[in-house]
Amino acid sequence: MAALVSAALALCSVSALAGEAPASDIEAKARELVTVQGNRRIDIATVRSYFHPTPDGRFDEAARDDALKALLATNLFDKVTIERTGEQLIVHLAEAPVLDHVAFEGNRKIKDTELSAAVDSKPRGTLLRAMVQGDVDHILEVYRHAGRDDVSVRPEIIDRGHDRVDLVYVVTEGAKTTVRQIEFTGNKAFGKRQLSAVIKTSATTFLSFLTGGDVYDPDRVAGDREQLRTYYRSKGYADASVTNAVAEYDPAIHGFTLTFSIDEGPLYRFGDVTLVCNVPGLDPEKLRRLLLVRSGALFDGNALDKTDELLALELSRLGYPFAQVKPRTTRDAQSQHIDVALVIDQGARTYVERIDIHGNTRTRGYVIRREFDIAEGDAYNKGLIDRAERRLKNLNYFKTIKITNKPGSAPDRLILDVELVEQQTGDFSVAGGYSTVDGLLAEVKVGDSNFMGTGDTVKSTLTLGQYTQGVDLSASEPYFLGTKVSAGVDFFARNTDSSSYQSYGTQNYGAMIMFGTPVNDQLGVQWRYSIARQNVTLDPASLAAAPSLAIQQAALAGPQWVSAVGDTVTYSTLDNAKNPTSGLNAQLKQDLAGLGGDVNFLRTTEDVRYYQSLGNDLTGMVRAQGGYITGWGGQQVPLIDSFFGGPSLVRGFAPNGFGPRDLTPGTTMDNVGGSLYWATTAELQSPIPGVPQEYGLKASAFVDAGSVFRYVGSTTFPGSSQSLQLANGNIVRSSVGVGLTWGSPFGGLTVSYAVPVTKASYDVVQPLGFSASPF
Repeated sequence: MAALVSAALALCSVSALAGEAPASDIEAKARELVTVQGNRRIDIATVRSYFHPTPDGRFDEAARDDALKALLATNLFDKVTIERTGEQLIVHLAEAPVLDHVAFEGNRKIKDTELSAAVDSKPRGTLLRAMVQGDVDHILEVYRHAGRDDVSVRPEIIDRGHDRVDLVYVVTEGAKTTVRQIEFTGNKAFGKRQLSAVIKTSATTFLSFLTGGDVYDPDRVAGDREQLRTYYRSKGYADASVTNAVAEYDPAIHGFTLTFSIDEGPLYRFGDVTLVCNVPGLDPEKLRRLLLVRSGALFDGNALDKTDELLALELSRLGYPFAQVKPRTTRDAQSQHIDVALVIDQGARTYVERIDIHGNTRTRGYVIRREFDIAEGDAYNKGLIDRAERRLKNLNYFKTIKITNKPGSAPDRLILDVELVEQQTGDFSVAGGYSTVDGLLAEVKVGDSNFMGTGDTVKSTLTLGQYTQGVDLSASEPYFLGTKVSAGVDFFARNTDSSSYQSYGTQNYGAMIMFGTPVNDQLGVQWRYSIARQNVTLDPASLAAAPSLAIQQAALAGPQWVSAVGDTVTYSTLDNAKNPTSGLNAQLKQDLAGLGGDVNFLRTTEDVRYYQSLGNDLTGMVRAQGGYITGWGGQQVPLIDSFFGGPSLVRGFAPNGFGPRDLTPGTTMDNVGGSLYWATTAELQSPIPGVPQEYGLKASAFVDAGSVFRYVGSTTFPGSSQSLQLANGNIVRSSVGVGLTWGSPFGGLTVSYAVPVTKASYDVVQPLGFSASPF
């Protein structure tokens, strides 16, 4: 009660501080005509202070209405009525009870903290009926965004006496309302599979409980509309728009059918691309090298946006922080070309006064702020703000991101308001399957890509297979020591047992530290150092079968330490990393062993994949792989570090199925590995007709070719005159086949059937292949 009296007195004080003049004698006498009834905690003087008579000391209808509105606006009263008796006013009050506690019952899917943040009724506040009804609506809205429409909320008031009550919101949670079907209308250039890969909402499958993408969320759907528009804009459809996204509940399927209506518009190419500079002293030719758009190329809105960003950064570096780049486009409908003029103007001298961030209940503020190339006090640059918004979206920490401008404390100041809605970043997965390489396989993964809201990634993986056992613990920091260099550490241990494909086992355990340096949004370099202890082992059964002399020699060498530095250069323009339909991904790796340790070698590998949409949900893919390894300092390449041919290069062959092989009679005739390999693939990918897209099934037809050759190890066994009868030629292995891939929440699960076309007589074939890449 004391708190309420203090609040009421504070209201009077605020009114006085706002400039209200002291009541005149006329006002004081007029207020004495106000009689207050029903007040228990609020004193009469406080109530009378809301009545302001006319200059002649009377209360007309306007003055009475103003007093009534002011009293209700205090939220201290449930009901206020004013009765006139002659010159006297009688105020009848029903004071609102004080809230001791605000609680929630029955909410299993939404935490109390989230619901408390959504309601306006707070402990030590007052109970207002209108506010309670508004809170009910707010709670329903929270559940609606969580994909649950079948929810009811009943407020209960528990009287504690002395005008104090508890307010309890009793929630009855219904079943989750999911998206059962996703349809697209108006799309001709891209099929359903391609467009479904662009959006975050997915249709329900029997494994949707692992991903949550099938939950109907209006905010997510709004983001999907923008994603689709951006996708079309990057593929030449500059006028494309998603005119509507309608979710209709269908009782027959117990869920929503979500339909996106698309107006594609014509396909455009870039026409003339020019730079127009209106900033004195600035030479536009210095900026031309930054242009990512080229005349005659297919229109790409993403490339145009990135050009704006690059120009904005360069202008700021050159000393023009207020310069703005405004692309002006001119469409020629007949030729279907868009002329682009990048106009550089001197913008208004506006500064960022403050960056306000809301909605990050878990992610720490500095994790969000470091994605901005602009800080408080810097010159305002819209290009840099747009870039920051894209970076925040790419983090995948947030369901929605909205950055708006608000006026600052002066005309040349503004406030950036960053409104976020967070999403789950933790991951716990259990996967099982079968691989022709590892046999029966089970894998358990626990990780978080935003560990404790710091932006760090931690991950642990345990693998138990028929022929493989392993554990991997890793952690990475994307902004090491506040720089744009990423850093990570990885601890690993992996054992493989002898199998029908190899007569020996391997042991490999160690650690790696990594540093990544991004060059731009498409190109990055990773630097690493690793130290590992590796060994080749032979079990008694293998020894009884007389393994290859090369294998015996490798086992007798005993454990070896490998200390290596390396780098990986990655270039990617893929439209979707998990399910690409266009773009290029190229990776070049190099490792140099010999900085300490027991072995010296240099290893180089490359892997290039190019995807191209062929229309009607058909995607073409070509791939080229190659590698070379050589010892140095007079040392040979260890067996375990050599290259072995198998289904990862040419499908239709067994693991270790081709490459240099010891054909010495009486031995196990093992593949002994080569120092060179190459492989190529041409593949067509398509969804399966008649199978719903939400099942994630994709068929493929492919042609593979490749070879592993040039064994560089010892050909004689120490202390013996016997030598290897070695098959070591560069023989082309090739195959044709078909495959079926399931894009499950665990990763890609693939079964393929390939028929070898060309091979060596000693190669081991295996037409039917299984592979699982859980993560």
